[in-house]
Amino acid sequence: MAKCNFCGETMPAGTGKLFVFTSGKTAHFCSMKCEKNQLKLKRKAIHTRWSEHYIKETQPVAKKKQVKEEKKQEVKEEVKEEKK
Repeated sequence: MAKCNFCGETMPAGTGKLFVFTSGKTAHFCSMKCEKNQLKLKRKAIHTRWSEHYIKETQPVAKKKQVKEEKKQEVKEEVKEEKK
């Protein structure tokens, strides 16, 4: 599963867009919103409030741990629902 280069969201297989730069580097985008922000508008993810990169940089260490724990719990709940 790929991660969006701009917002940091994980994308299910077969979704999103793969952009190949002329230098050979690749970038994965989950939506047109992320693609336009990075390529056309040349925005940095660290300065965009809704991106995962911004949240990681601005939140204190304690909140970072809390966010990670919440994500782990969500994943565990999804796995349990899939097994049923």
